[in-house]
Amino acid sequence: MTRDQRQRPGSASWGPRAVALGGGHGLAATLGALRHVCGDLTAVVTVADDGGSSGRLRHELGMLPPGDLRMALSALCDDSEWGLTWRDVLQHRFRSAGPLDGHAVGNLLIVALWDLLGDEVAGLDWVGRLLGSRGRVLPMAAVPLDIEAEVRLNGVEHPRVVRGQSRVAVTSGDIETVRLIPQDPPAHPEAVRAIREAEWVVLGPGSWYTSVIPHLLVPELARALTETRARRAVTLNLSTQPGETEGMSAGDHLRTLLEHCPDLRIDVVIADPVAVGDIDDLLAAARRLGARVLLRQVGAGDGTPRHDRLRLAAAYRDAFDDVLGDVGRVTGGKSEGGTEDGA
Repeated sequence: MTRDQRQRPGSASWGPRAVALGGGHGLAATLGALRHVCGDLTAVVTVADDGGSSGRLRHELGMLPPGDLRMALSALCDDSEWGLTWRDVLQHRFRSAGPLDGHAVGNLLIVALWDLLGDEVAGLDWVGRLLGSRGRVLPMAAVPLDIEAEVRLNGVEHPRVVRGQSRVAVTSGDIETVRLIPQDPPAHPEAVRAIREAEWVVLGPGSWYTSVIPHLLVPELARALTETRARRAVTLNLSTQPGETEGMSAGDHLRTLLEHCPDLRIDVVIADPVAVGDIDDLLAAARRLGARVLLRQVGAGDGTPRHDRLRLAAAYRDAFDDVLGDVGRVTGGKSEGGTEDGA
């Protein structure tokens, strides 16, 4: 799709139909950017959170953890006073000496709707209507999931097993592989349908082993992701995460995707040149996925590893329009251009 084909926001054919996969702050950044360039946007969200308010509600009520779903809905709220006020209500956390301490209002609202309606997607759609959401939010699986990782410590012969998203996210040592419990969990049918009907699917940024890779471990989602006619993009993080991805290069992040989903193919990888140490290694890893690399300054520019949503939106616009320029472009197995580029 070219810029000339893109119509104004609100029209049925404005921008591509996109699906973003992830969870937490990384997915929120993606959605905050994509809403500027997509007229039809769906978030498919991980459901493995076992800590904080979400973990308490999950274990007490036996429901999907609502926290990452709440954050995705908040990222899609309408920009009006109504939408922003309800976003703040959803994100508000109680502070007390009692059992409500730490609970987010949005988490309680979401699980209340699930309890009343008996339908997770219908409940999320109702919250989306309250926020005037610029898109839809879906759980990636129909059941709550646990993440289990094999972690190798320096000098230790055999890897140890770490279970639980909150523990894996802060583990020390090198994560060799992750898996889901239960194994081969059922994907949510709406999430599978969204991926198959998309024009673009976006993975990352976010906690790599606990928010990005889990989508590749749900068989129906992985199959949809490899078989969809949509083009696929990966957005790399701006820094490594202490514990989870410490010491990993940008190329390592891409290689872990292939290790967990060997049939995966990607069209474009979006990376900030400031965050890429070895560009040749990144280009080599991207080639294995069949991807080109789009280097853009997408960081906030204040020294923190946060994506600037407007800069990221501009990068997505270029990727969707296939305006990759010469920098970091991989064609026919060879890299072209240098490393100087900007948004």
